[in-house]
Amino acid sequence: MTSETFIAGKNAVTFKSFGVDLAGDLYLPEGFDETKTYKTIVGASPFPQIKDQIPATYGPEMAARGFIYLGFDYLGMGDSPALPGEFKQSRYNFRLIENTWDAVSYLGTLPFVEKIYGLGVCQGGQTIASAAVTDHRIKKIAMVSGMMASDAFQWTGREMANQMIDAANASMQKQYETGEPDYVAPFGLNDEMSREEFTEAAAYPDMAGETYDYYGRDGAKGPVAVPNYTNMHIADQPMQSLFSLCEAYADKIVQPSLTIYGTNASTAICSTAFVEKLTNDHKELAFDEFSHVDFYYKPEAVNASTDAVAEFFNN
Repeated sequence: MTSETFIAGKNAVTFKSFGVDLAGDLYLPEGFDETKTYKTIVGASPFPQIKDQIPATYGPEMAARGFIYLGFDYLGMGDSPALPGEFKQSRYNFRLIENTWDAVSYLGTLPFVEKIYGLGVCQGGQTIASAAVTDHRIKKIAMVSGMMASDAFQWTGREMANQMIDAANASMQKQYETGEPDYVAPFGLNDEMSREEFTEAAAYPDMAGETYDYYGRDGAKGPVAVPNYTNMHIADQPMQSLFSLCEAYADKIVQPSLTIYGTNASTAICSTAFVEKLTNDHKELAFDEFSHVDFYYKPEAVNASTDAVAEFFNN
């Protein structure tokens, strides 16, 4: 199930979910001692990321702050297999939640794991918050640039949402009938586009530049920098991503929570509208100087978020 020997730093691990082995990286703090116990974080990454992106950034940062951090590839993503008869690049909302529950179960088998916390970035915020609704093994949750109350972001343009649904429906039917995967670029960004090509045609022009600077061919964590990553994804994905379980169940979340976001980010509404629905012990931290994607990789933003998360989980 796991490496036989754990050392400080990154450890490759696997754990079972849906009957297959998901690939993960377990980041352990400096001076790690298997006879001691540590506060531990299960990480959740943005759509459509793999463990070599956000988890590879936040894992070392949280380990440097004394935590154990598990980042992993969801079913069908990165180094994790798809189910028999299914296709790679098929990251579905409901399965993300179940994969997260199984990640918590795996962490619960490790004798050096103390309390388990959840940390999600972008769509990962929605995943962690949704998983926590009925998984009280997760003792606190933190969400950074989270997409928790995504209705205001995804459904305000009802005509566009319905167009996405229609295309996803057609893709699902096509895949069922042909038995072949149907891949698209969900953000309109493929692995070959230049920055100029993408920003001129982007559906979300206010986020186009920062999106490319991270995910684009020449981006910080794009397909050249992360060879195991691609911007192409199964085309039926909107049929699940347009659901936001944690938004509907926000008032049922009992764990203390922390929401971090950039006030000027176009996705800020996904955090602020979520906070308004919460009835738990909750903290909110907003930064005027950082955008949505800044929290993915820019040192100042990552340091600000990980410092705040560490303080929150330690108190």
